[in-house]
Amino acid sequence: MSLPEMYPNPSLNDGESSGTTPHLVVLESESEQVSSDDSMKAPTDLTVARLGPCTVASPLKEASFVPDGAQVLYHTCPDELAKATSDGSPPPAFERAGPREKIYFDPKKLRCGIVTCGGLCPGLNDVIRALVIELCNNYGTLPVIGFRYGYQGLVASYGHEVMELTPKSVGGIQYHGGTILGSSRGHQDIGEMVDTLERMNIRVLFTLGGDGTQRAAALMAEEIERRGLKIGIVGLPKTIDNDIMYISQSFGFITAVSEARSVIAAAHTEARGVPNGIGLVKLMGRTSGWIAAYATLANSEVDFCLIPEQPFRLDGEDGLMASLEKRLQKNNHAVIVAAEGAGQDLQPGEPDHDASGNLKLKDVGAFLRTAITEYFSARNITINLRYLDPSYTIRGARADPSDAVFCQLLAQNAVHAAMAGRTNMLTGYWNGEFTHVPLHLVVGERKQVDAKGQFWQAVVSTTSQPFTMGYDPG
Repeated sequence: MSLPEMYPNPSLNDGESSGTTPHLVVLESESEQVSSDDSMKAPTDLTVARLGPCTVASPLKEASFVPDGAQVLYHTCPDELAKATSDGSPPPAFERAGPREKIYFDPKKLRCGIVTCGGLCPGLNDVIRALVIELCNNYGTLPVIGFRYGYQGLVASYGHEVMELTPKSVGGIQYHGGTILGSSRGHQDIGEMVDTLERMNIRVLFTLGGDGTQRAAALMAEEIERRGLKIGIVGLPKTIDNDIMYISQSFGFITAVSEARSVIAAAHTEARGVPNGIGLVKLMGRTSGWIAAYATLANSEVDFCLIPEQPFRLDGEDGLMASLEKRLQKNNHAVIVAAEGAGQDLQPGEPDHDASGNLKLKDVGAFLRTAITEYFSARNITINLRYLDPSYTIRGARADPSDAVFCQLLAQNAVHAAMAGRTNMLTGYWNGEFTHVPLHLVVGERKQVDAKGQFWQAVVSTTSQPFTMGYDPG
């Protein structure tokens, strides 16, 4: 069982497309809205765009073809399903992924492209390889074009040469972390990127990335439609934070939790080996604390888990410092896990942004290390603090076996969708099934942990950290 299936599917609010195509787009930028894991509002429109009718016989032999009308229900609980259909409307459902008996493209004449954007994430090379193998070996397409260094590779002025990807050239890349195509962040011109696709006769572009990457992909799809072109845009959910809307799992997340678990175990070993030992671990999670929360549950030796969704106090009887002091008095050691976006409101300084429009986070790890040291020094209490920040080690890790399997299946289903003429969509995963999700639903919001939901309550129960340590800023 994959990690996100341990608890109910993250719930989501409706996302809306602006309907406009700006000249520039901010890639991998912060979303203004977030959605928690316990609201159950279903999406109103799950229709996936198509380039045209499918009239070409699939070259796949003995495949288990999926009928065009196959769906995956959004709701799993009977009462929620009954409520959603009480007015006579059909139940909300995603289009089910999988190979179709009739496809849109003639594979022998088809040229596809792949681009990887944003920060590194375990599984990127696994997905690249699986896409190329499925396209070239099974569908018999032309060699695939790999665009270098993210969306920069689709803008001629950068001068990045493309890579021709064949089953031979991608052999063995799944054993290495990172991406052979490289990546980047920043503003790129939508029109120029579509010009490149048209000029190079790319008929399908696979976009591997998170919210910002898929926002740009959706804008490209809109520009393609405006020009009357027949080019498919198919996204794959790459975000180590597992914060993409309307999917229960993104690739790289399971590996990140596994790697983080090992780091937390090392922090615990260090902390309990010295008097008043404190292991402080900073993990990824800009706006969503899924990695920190899951890794905490996986270890069950964490004393305090701090996430962006739940503000916390430093001072006061049940603040972090007093609670930490009590834990040291009881156990002689403690472990703190903090997501990188936690405690931003406690740190001085004005917010800043990077080249992609992302909010530059203040360093919660360094802040807590200083605050903890000063607190105990003022009380003449000797502590031994060990600070671990494994972020880039985790990002550059190769996918673990479970994630590698997920990457393979995700990529295969993305190819099936593209060959069947689906576009402006993301290959998702919901209720144990692979799905097609319209891109306008997955951009503009981030999936977050509900600080009042059962999942977070399970984390708090595991750590025994005081409920009153957190507060409701509203």
